[in-house]
Amino acid sequence: MPRARIAWRSIRCISRDVTISMAERDVNIAAGMLRFLTAGESHGPCLTAILEGIPAGLRLSRARIDGELERRRQGYGRGGRMTIERDRAEITGGVRFGRTMGGPIAIRIENRDFGNWRGAMAVWGSPGAEARARAITRPRPGHADLAGALKYGTHDAREVLERASARETAARVAAGAVAKELLRRLGIEIVSHTVGVGRIALVEPGAIPFSRIAGIPADSPLRCADPRLERRMMAEIDAARRGGDTVGGAFQVVARGVPPGLGTAASSSSRLDARLAASLMSIPAVKAVEIGDGIAGSAGRGSRFHDEIRHHAKRGFSRPTNRAGGVEAGISNGEEIRVTAFMKPLSTLPRPLRTVDLVTKKRARAAVERTDTIPVLAAGVVGEAAVAWILAEAAMEKFGGDTVRELVRSHRAFRRQISRF
Repeated sequence: MPRARIAWRSIRCISRDVTISMAERDVNIAAGMLRFLTAGESHGPCLTAILEGIPAGLRLSRARIDGELERRRQGYGRGGRMTIERDRAEITGGVRFGRTMGGPIAIRIENRDFGNWRGAMAVWGSPGAEARARAITRPRPGHADLAGALKYGTHDAREVLERASARETAARVAAGAVAKELLRRLGIEIVSHTVGVGRIALVEPGAIPFSRIAGIPADSPLRCADPRLERRMMAEIDAARRGGDTVGGAFQVVARGVPPGLGTAASSSSRLDARLAASLMSIPAVKAVEIGDGIAGSAGRGSRFHDEIRHHAKRGFSRPTNRAGGVEAGISNGEEIRVTAFMKPLSTLPRPLRTVDLVTKKRARAAVERTDTIPVLAAGVVGEAAVAWILAEAAMEKFGGDTVRELVRSHRAFRRQISRF
């Protein structure tokens, strides 16, 4: 074999966990790989999501997709932006008469606030007085402003923060709503709940049953399973707001009905726990992710942490506990998937911190943009979308199929197989 061909194969082998060639990408998509891409800025005309790999024949619900977007707008501690937007998903490709056709799906979400930013965020033309007035030269500590300005060589951090803004997560929620519809066909359900705000936190969030989380009223201010604790969380938010400050928090996402066997231990990039953690860590303000009782387990003994295994003639294998959070060695084990994400306090402060002006290099107070005190309920909805997409992706890899009918048939066959194991 020619030396060049050997070298090329070696390079491809070494980099397989990092990137794949365009040819491999096309093969993987045909084999059942999902992916999505979002575009758009916080105050631009709209957000766009392109979903690739969704099988044909999936019945979508406009009400459910828009319902997820509406949930993202809610929550105690949100700011003024949510009084402006009326997020609705406009599907412009890939769906006919409410059913997917197998091609890429295009979703558009209008930014109503763009009407107030046309001069500053125009696609064409030259920057005028409005753009100059809304330039960001005083980077906010904790935000993407300075790091992004250095990366892209701009003295106006507006060009960075518009994309780094959490407004982009509306497109992720729309994509996640489609993934939830796919998972629903496999009997998989996903919910979230707030487990901490500032110093107020649930002691054992992993012990709260799925049914109790799912039963939290839709109008709950923070989607906390403990109403008394929720009121204390709201008081924590009020105190931060009065002080011109923001506050951090945590939310947990729980998926029920996940079969064993999703993900693999074969490579780092295909481990289900790694993929879940990466997806949740990509949500703005999230700084840490825990799977199961991982944090508590790090301070304990193996004999007290690991979930013992049982077997019942009718129910098959099960665990009396779920400290692993439903994932072992990168593979789902059939128990509930439980992941918790921890959010830092938002970096835009009504009483801004000290910074340095990008142009003059003089000391200054950081810029102030419209912000929330804490968007923890909304972040939980985004977290559901993140988990839903990863589980849908792993399910398509495991069961495959060009149509939903094929996917469901393969899933049922696997369920029958493990029931007789």
